Amino acid sequence: MREGTITRSDLAEQLREYQIRSKNDWASISFFNSTANLNTRADVMSVIWELLVLAFLVLSAVLLYFRYIQLALGLIFITTLLLVCMKIAKQVRLERKKKKRMLLPLSM
Repeated sequence: MREGTITRSDLAEQLREYQIRSKNDWASISFFNSTANLNTRADVMSVIWELLVLAFLVLSAVLLYFRYIQLALGLIFITTLLLVCMKIAKQVRLERKKKKRMLLPLSM
């Protein structure tokens, strides 16, 4: 067999490696997971967004304590909107990933 040809076992091994690599979740709980790997830029960005949401929630609680109710409700609204946008973006990324996965050749 020539060195340049791809065998069925090589293709199956490549597919297995790809599936293991693509299992990384963009989950919003990654910041709280002690085994989270921050390998990609998107993982780092998700942690930054999580910290921003947490800061907004803490700030809105402080504003409620000092009776700035309109400002606190505005921050709570912005935080909720941010969380919904993060959820939609995660769904879009997962759909793209599924679409890419379907394009992989499974047989010779």
